Amino acid sequence: MNAATTSTGAAALGAPTVADRRRLFDLLLEHSLRFGDFTLSSGAKSKYYIDVRRTSLHPEGALLIAKLLFPLLRDAGVDAVGGLTLGADPIAGAIALWSRLQGAPMAGFIVRKGSKAHGASRRIEGPFREGLKVAIIDDVITKGGSALTAFESVRDAGADIRLVACVVDRGEGGPEEFKGRGVAFRSLFHISEFLEGRV
Repeated sequence: MNAATTSTGAAALGAPTVADRRRLFDLLLEHSLRFGDFTLSSGAKSKYYIDVRRTSLHPEGALLIAKLLFPLLRDAGVDAVGGLTLGADPIAGAIALWSRLQGAPMAGFIVRKGSKAHGASRRIEGPFREGLKVAIIDDVITKGGSALTAFESVRDAGADIRLVACVVDRGEGGPEEFKGRGVAFRSLFHISEFLEGRV
């Protein structure tokens, strides 16, 4: 049985390990990191791009992201997790399932980029209510744009935001945006871990 199989087997139901973090790092390196000329959602130019969705929608990647984020969310005392569609969506779903398996269920929610013009016209989808203790999650945070949009929508809807968390922090000011608003910020990885010796 190889390492990849082991990480998704029975041992995966326990607490995260150093091996879990290393395996997720390897998956991100293999599936998500690309080098070239890219324009980011912020409009900035970059010589690299990390598309975490290629890992968060991978079955093993989704499990490991949820497993590694879960203790941070549990420690923050949140009841629900979500963020701006699209990057946060697979992560919120994975965490909702993983948290249920751990006996500490956390609901997921999705923040639309704009209110829909039909049905209930909700900006926030899912089991969301005023006063809910939540974490805003995202796949990658650069300057904080997408997560900040979700943060403001959820705050204006009356939630108690306890934490902002992401898989990869690009190290371009995102954490400071949230710390300046009095909210804790955590990430599983910093982009420097992937770029060392590469750029």
